Amino acid sequence: MDFNIPQELTDYLAELDDFIEREIKPLENDNDNIRFFDHRREDARTDWERGGLPCEDWEALLREARRRADAAGHYRYAFPKEYGGAAGTNLGMAIIREHLARKGLGLHNDLQNEHSIVGNNVGLLLMAHYGTDAQKAEWIDDLAEGRKSFAFGITEPGHGSDATHMETTAHKEGEEWVIRGEKTWNTGVHKAPYDMVMARTSGKPGDGEGITAFLTPMKAAGVKIEEFLWTFNMPTDHARVSFTNVRVPPTSILGGEGRGLQVVQHFFNENRIRQAASSLGAAQYCIEASVQYAKQRKPFGKALSSNQGIQFPLVELQTQAEMLRALLHKTAWQMDTYGPFSVSDKVSMCNYFSNRLCCEAADRAMQIHGGLGYSRHKPFEHIYRHHRRYRITEGAEEIQMRRVAGYMFGYMKQQAPKGVRS
Repeated sequence: MDFNIPQELTDYLAELDDFIEREIKPLENDNDNIRFFDHRREDARTDWERGGLPCEDWEALLREARRRADAAGHYRYAFPKEYGGAAGTNLGMAIIREHLARKGLGLHNDLQNEHSIVGNNVGLLLMAHYGTDAQKAEWIDDLAEGRKSFAFGITEPGHGSDATHMETTAHKEGEEWVIRGEKTWNTGVHKAPYDMVMARTSGKPGDGEGITAFLTPMKAAGVKIEEFLWTFNMPTDHARVSFTNVRVPPTSILGGEGRGLQVVQHFFNENRIRQAASSLGAAQYCIEASVQYAKQRKPFGKALSSNQGIQFPLVELQTQAEMLRALLHKTAWQMDTYGPFSVSDKVSMCNYFSNRLCCEAADRAMQIHGGLGYSRHKPFEHIYRHHRRYRITEGAEEIQMRRVAGYMFGYMKQQAPKGVRS
């Protein structure tokens, strides 16, 4: 078995580092853009006069970084080749996402809003796989260029992680569909011109079938943003949205009538392994920063690093990081080799454990850095606040653990191809 990172990936990481130093770092430091990353970051990013939305200057800076990354050939790494991408693998994306997060806060990679110079455009991947020919012609180029986007209207106020009991419904009146219901944590609708609204069109509560995905214009009559929910991690673009007799044509359906839940689940595994890699990278950054600080700081005349009370917690975290990295790389490789659903239990293991590890590493870094670690002059509180949400969103850690238990105890079936070992 060869555990080395493939040489082409090692070379590509060096290429990304060079691009960051040449293009992204100068932009990050131009025109006081560093205010979005230093101790002023939360205030600078938030438009308090518009209800806590992301400020326009902040989002414009992110767009410019993505534009430069796209021009240099990096942003579309994971996209299919026919859309200008490199058809990047799951292993490649995992290694890249960890590498970028391990560099700390910066314009190259800021996961508070899923920004990265190597894009993870789930909307494009869904459209490429499930869109009709007409939808692809209308959407793909604009999605790739960032001219068009859609948010994800899945979660509901009364049901949280349980998408199968959603109360939002859609029924046909003539040729049109009429949507009624409410969504919450509908991220990105402050800018997205469309919302992919999940609504029950047949079946009964609890059924996985019978839920349809509708690409719904945010300007359609009956669509209303009720409020933006403030969170532990500002700014906010997380809205509660109501849909009152919203009419959409049948061409708005993505993935076929009654198959909406399968549409979003298709890329959950790929998205979760990438998110897990980002949490691992952020955790590693916290560990390494703590080791360096402990070697330099000398209270009572000796380095903090000489104390076992400092050493042992960091040893535990580093051990966990190394074990997680091995499982993450193995899982991503198996996804590439045998398919994204061949190791669903391992994906859930990576996801919930990495998010928890990141929070523990950030908390430990704050403790080791003392008062300065608790301040916003260090990035640990930002890392903690951001990655803490991933223990709830995109499948709470309890949901991930229940999923693993389902495979362990035989309540769920995972048809792994021959050759995959647990």
